Amino acid sequence: MLVHRLAAATLLLCATAAQAYDFKTVGAAPVILYDAPSLKGNKLYVAPRGMPVEIVVSYGEWVKVRDYTGDMAWTEARNLSAKRAVVVRNPKAVVYADDNDEAPVLFSVDKGVVLELVDPQVSAWIKVRHKDGVTGYIKATDVWGI
Repeated sequence: MLVHRLAAATLLLCATAAQAYDFKTVGAAPVILYDAPSLKGNKLYVAPRGMPVEIVVSYGEWVKVRDYTGDMAWTEARNLSAKRAVVVRNPKAVVYADDNDEAPVLFSVDKGVVLELVDPQVSAWIKVRHKDGVTGYIKATDVWGI
């Protein structure tokens, strides 16, 4: 009996760990986020164009999303794009020319800055592009949205 419980718990933990996160970005225009899946809901805040969000649940044409601060709200699914972006979560994060600490530093970036995700392959380093066009590598631990 105990062996069966341990096996079930192990399977549950593995399934949870294997769960993929579904990230999208706010589309071409800023969107209003609501407290309910309806235009009649209370308006919470405006999400800027390109802001990454995690899809928590879908409900018809609406999706409940989580932003990088952990806040959750509703928006119409049509307002989101499959294009990927990340938000820097550590102050003074560094973008390098290559995927290692020994590579030349391209620039430093402050907490809250949105970077385009160039390559969706996730490892210890991710390839990103700044809005000014500079492309480089940042540590995955320095960003949210992957």
